[in-house]
Amino acid sequence: MAQEENIYILPAGLLHGQAAQEAIAASCALPLAGEKRLAYTVACVFHRCAATGEISRRWMGVRALREAAERSEAIAAAVSALARRREMPAPLPEKPALIMGIVNVTPDSFSDGGRHAHAEAAVAHGRALAAAGADILDVGGESTRPGAKEVPVEKELARVIPVIERLAAEGFIVSVDTRKPEVMEAAVKAGAAIINDVAALHYAPDAATRAAQLNVPVVLMHSRGTPVDPDDPCTYEHVVLDVFDWLAAAKEQAVRAGVREENIILDPGIGFGKTCAQNLELIASLALFHQLGRPLLLGASRKRFIGAITDVEQADQRLAGSLAVAQEGLRQGVQIVRVHDVAETVQMARMIEALERQSC
Repeated sequence: MAQEENIYILPAGLLHGQAAQEAIAASCALPLAGEKRLAYTVACVFHRCAATGEISRRWMGVRALREAAERSEAIAAAVSALARRREMPAPLPEKPALIMGIVNVTPDSFSDGGRHAHAEAAVAHGRALAAAGADILDVGGESTRPGAKEVPVEKELARVIPVIERLAAEGFIVSVDTRKPEVMEAAVKAGAAIINDVAALHYAPDAATRAAQLNVPVVLMHSRGTPVDPDDPCTYEHVVLDVFDWLAAAKEQAVRAGVREENIILDPGIGFGKTCAQNLELIASLALFHQLGRPLLLGASRKRFIGAITDVEQADQRLAGSLAVAQEGLRQGVQIVRVHDVAETVQMARMIEALERQSC
């Protein structure tokens, strides 16, 4: 009897815009993430034995991949999942790329040093990000930088609720960056439309059930403990496939707890329990995560690995590196990028969209 295998397909040879549409029509490429503007011409097919964990891989062109799909239900299912359209959960607008602006209401954020730790400053910052083009304002009251101390529920509530109430009342789409169900509930009551959970509803035993009752979009992020231990050895059999499997399981667990699948957004957790090399491998393989069938969020703005690669120690000086990572995410079809530098990211995204509209 053949051993059961898990199949993962990494799309490559990406085409965009008119070139993608024409290549799909000519059967030279396959659609990715339900977008006629995005297609792939080759793919790396990974096989992982469920019993032994042994991994093999093979590169295939579109014709070979179609033939393999005719012989293998697992490959056919993966190709179908990659092609499926991901509709954004309400109230998020349907756009090629959404920009999530970061509003840290913390005194110890790695990126802004507590510049917006008070409600007035945080609200003003949120307004400025929205004016710069942010589609979502992500309000958080607990730092997740390496080594950060846990914030009590009462203190986190005191930080974020006044900010969420005011920004939501002004008509902005607000998400709450929290892992605590008590904060999730209070934030949604205050007007937050999205929950962004770095613990993927694993922090508290009842987090998934209570999030399901709120019936709002939920971002599930992969992490290896939060806040991240800087001394974590970050061991993976294969970081891309392991994160994929973890997110697939987190999605299934959330659905079993009552979270509607159409409300789920997935985030590979760049910088959380990963080495610099592992972060780069994940970013280079983002297209594979479309196989999970849900919108993808990429949050890598100003993170330490960018500084390590570019020799830029100060976090708020990592704009160019952050834009490079965001651009790569958009190139691979990521639907949401979470950033500090909204105006610059919006400008970059608009240029990408304009270039994609050009014909060959």
